[in-house]
Amino acid sequence: MTTPTAIPRLNLHDTVTTALRGMILDGVLVPGQKISEKKLCEQFGISRTPLREALKVLASEGLIELLPRRGAVVAQITEADIRDLFPIMGALEGLAGELACARMTERDLEHLQELHDQMMRSYQRRDEQRYLRQNRKMHEAIFEVARNPALTEMYQQVLTRIHACRFIVKKREEEWAVAVAEHEVIMEALRARDSGRAAQLMREHIAGTSARIALASLEADNGVRDAV
Repeated sequence: MTTPTAIPRLNLHDTVTTALRGMILDGVLVPGQKISEKKLCEQFGISRTPLREALKVLASEGLIELLPRRGAVVAQITEADIRDLFPIMGALEGLAGELACARMTERDLEHLQELHDQMMRSYQRRDEQRYLRQNRKMHEAIFEVARNPALTEMYQQVLTRIHACRFIVKKREEEWAVAVAEHEVIMEALRARDSGRAAQLMREHIAGTSARIALASLEADNGVRDAV
């Protein structure tokens, strides 16, 4: 008789943590916004205990600030954060591009091309929210293709720190056009498996254009928008 295998189960607060993290990274909850525990408990159908456990986890990641007598608010990014963290993100993305060129299969390349094409179609329709979501998927897919779990973990850690300035900020038309053009040449380098060029282009895209857009957004409205 076969012995049953235990089925792993996520704790409720782990599930809530994942859901809340996604809401912040997708811009549903924006920097500076006060988090209503009552509304979230009603939305998730849970008590306050797992929600508060989730908020503590997100506070340790830098996504949430727990303020005395004010409760939890979504963390805001500063100019110093942008100047310090975007070069780090650029270095990580550059390495991911280099490794992706060396390790991706033809199927991987087809997947990246499809994500790129979807993103470009959203740009042509000027559907910015869909474009930004697809843009995030594209960058994450490059890390997946790089097949380096430690690199991906570092990327996610930095990404959570710059959530307010990465995949949710609105851009002026000319800024958007520059970002799109940079994505086009990055895709060309990936198709050519030109690791050196892909790495350079991705570093410049993040530490250059994306950082400038983020800083401009921060200066324009004191801070809650996002870059490519």
